[in-house]
Order: sequence, then C-alpha cells, then structure tokens
Amino acid sequence: MCGVAGILLAPDAARAKPLRAIAQMTTALRHRGPDGDGFWTDRKAGVAFGHRRLAIVDLSEAGHQPMHSATGRFTITFNGEIYNFHDLRRELEDAGHRFRGTCDTEVMLCAIESWGLDTALTRFAGMFAFGLWDMKTRTLHLARDRMGKKPLYVASTRDALVFASELKAINGFPGFRQELDIDAATSMLSRGWVPDNKCIWRGVFKLPPGSVLSVTAADFAEARSVASLSHRIRYWWSLAEVAAKGRQEPIVGTDEELTDQLDGLLRLAVRERMNVDVPLGGFLSGGVDSSVVVALMQAQSTKPVRTFTVAFGEGGFDEAPHAAEVARHLGTDHTELHLSCATAREVSPELPQIWDEPFADESQIPTLLVARLARQHVTVALTGDGGDECFAGYARHLMAARARRQHRLPSPLRQTLAAGVGLLARAARHDRVSK
Repeated sequence: MCGVAGILLAPDAARAKPLRAIAQMTTALRHRGPDGDGFWTDRKAGVAFGHRRLAIVDLSEAGHQPMHSATGRFTITFNGEIYNFHDLRRELEDAGHRFRGTCDTEVMLCAIESWGLDTALTRFAGMFAFGLWDMKTRTLHLARDRMGKKPLYVASTRDALVFASELKAINGFPGFRQELDIDAATSMLSRGWVPDNKCIWRGVFKLPPGSVLSVTAADFAEARSVASLSHRIRYWWSLAEVAAKGRQEPIVGTDEELTDQLDGLLRLAVRERMNVDVPLGGFLSGGVDSSVVVALMQAQSTKPVRTFTVAFGEGGFDEAPHAAEVARHLGTDHTELHLSCATAREVSPELPQIWDEPFADESQIPTLLVARLARQHVTVALTGDGGDECFAGYARHLMAARARRQHRLPSPLRQTLAAGVGLLARAARHDRVSK
C-alpha cells in the first residue's frame, strides 16, 4: 500500500504557509510507503500533494509520485493498483501514446487525459484512492474504487480542504482540531464499528466507494462544511445498480457452465493480482475462501507460493491444522505463527496507533501479527477477505432473507418475536463469556 495526502487552500486563506504542512502529513504515512516519498506544491493555485511509496510495479524512479501527465495538465497522488493497466496501455499505445516507464500510474494519467476522468474510472479494474489536480480547470478531483478497498478521508478546516489515506495524516494539518463525533462513537458502541457514512472525528468524512468529489478553491470558499462538500459527491459506479440489474437480467446457463464462468473469473482475478515486481504470498486459514485463492495462485505459479497462517492454543479457534493440510496438498511454502495470550496482550497497546478508527473485531490482533510475519518474507499478500460478502457466506444473510417474510405478520407479534430473539442473543453472549 502507498499513502497519499493533499491540501487545497481556500482563496481567502491569509497565506500559503499552511501548504508546508504537506511534509508533516506525508511523514505520518511513512509506514504505508517505506520505499520513498514525494511532494508537489503549486503555491499560486494553493494546492499541495504528498506521497509515500510502496514500490510494487516498476521499482524504478519512473514510478515516483506525485506524477504529472505527459502534457503537464494533470498531477496525481495515487494509492492502489490498476490490475488491467497492461491492456489499457496497449490500447493507448495503439492510439499513438508513448510511455517513459512501466507503472500503472502513468497509464492512469494517460487514460484520464485521453478519455476524460469519468470514462477512465469505468475502465480501471483495481483498487485505488487518489487526488488529481487539473491545472487547466484548477479543480481538485478525489476518487475511490468501486468497493472502497482503499481508504480516503476528507476534512474541512477554516482555511483548507485536506485529504489523506489515514486520519493521523489529517491530524498533521495545523488547522485541524480533533473533536470526537458523538454519533459516530455511539454507532461504534452499538454496532462494533464506525459506519462508512460517519467518522470518529467531527469535520471529517470518508469518500464513499465508487464516487468522485470535484471541487475548486472557489467552490470550497462558498461551502466549507462537511455536509456541503458531501452534496458535491457524484457516483461513477453503484453496487445497488449492479445488484438491481442482476435481478432484472439474471445469468442464464447450466450449473456446469456457470461454474466454468466463475472459475475463469477467479483465475483472471488472481492472475492479475500476481502481476507484481516484488515477492508475493498469501494468507491461508484453511477455510474455503483463502484456500481457493491460494490454490489458484499455486496453479498459476512456477514455484511454491509462500503462505502464512496463525495458530491458536485454544482448540475451538485454531484453524492451523486445516491450513497446514491445504498447504501440503497444494505444495506451498508454509509458515505458521503461534499466537499466545501474552503476545496478544503485548500488541494491544499499539492498536490505537495502527487503526484510524476503533472497531470491535477480535481478528484485528492475529491479522496484524500475521501481516508482520509475512512482511519479513514478501511485499504483497493475497487473502480470502470479501468472499463471504460476495457469496452470502454469513448466516445473517440467510436470516435477513427469512426475516422479510415476517413483515407480513401483525406489528405486535413482530415486536414479541424481536424481543424473544434479543433475549436469546444476550443469553448466548453470556454463555460464551462465562465459558
């Protein structure tokens, strides 16, 4: 992962001095990009970009950011990876364009310059969050990938609009004040996480997945509140629209045909993510999702894939034996991390500095530790995360579908059933705690 940060001053800002904060903001993201940093400032326009680089594709200086387009119109600070950039590059080369290096960032800029931002976004297959400055229209564009895999926080202060990959970078801007958002904190305590439409700090919002925020300094001067900025967001992709279209036009085919199509899509997705210039591995839990990903990695690799898993002392939680069995079957180069209670306690004080917002998922500790283990051997690791969301793997998905049928019941009866389910849930939690 890389780290991005940026500042757009309001036209009535007293001076350009706040732009100097880009260095401090970018330094706060050093852990995201240990391979180098870069800065770009246009004092006359009142804009500054910062970038911390984790080199994955094209390790040369040709991949250095912030990067300018061939004509100089666009400047970008980009975090993520465009998996189909080789195909896009060939198409652009056929149209007469030439490239200095072999990185995806240069292809992105050329695509935006050739096709326009909105069209280019629909052509990008990947995970990304970026800030783009259009020198011709003096407009800042902030964009995020379809599913929001890459984070992008936006803050509004008295003098500037500020954005970054993490809140700790925004905190480095001198005009920003950390004030707890009580509604967001309440949501966290009731749900276990801060929803996407909220942020733990007031005056900050997360750019929604599949969206773009375009703003000039004059726009920001007229409407500086988070609510006003949020109204300027437009969506270039919608999961709800894709789901609705899928219902209206369901895929037709036999089980065998659909299985073959899914296999082809999964192989393509894994192959594109393996196209890197650094050591690659995978997290393997032994479950269906990670096992499928690792199996497709090994099937398309000429050497044993490096795999990593966490082993627990408690038998009820330990999936390491399943992971080891899958690793032996596939012939991967497998490594286990044995997690003890003492190790978990030792790392716990670090969590507030690592995660931007609080969340109540106990997997954050083993995930952090296995990532640190993997980083000693590889730079990129594929995982099975997202499989349950894509294929309705959680029990709550089935429960939600069944619950819709209960809406036909009279309201008093629904309330009674809800109260009974709540009592059962509390009893189950109490039973787990007592054990």
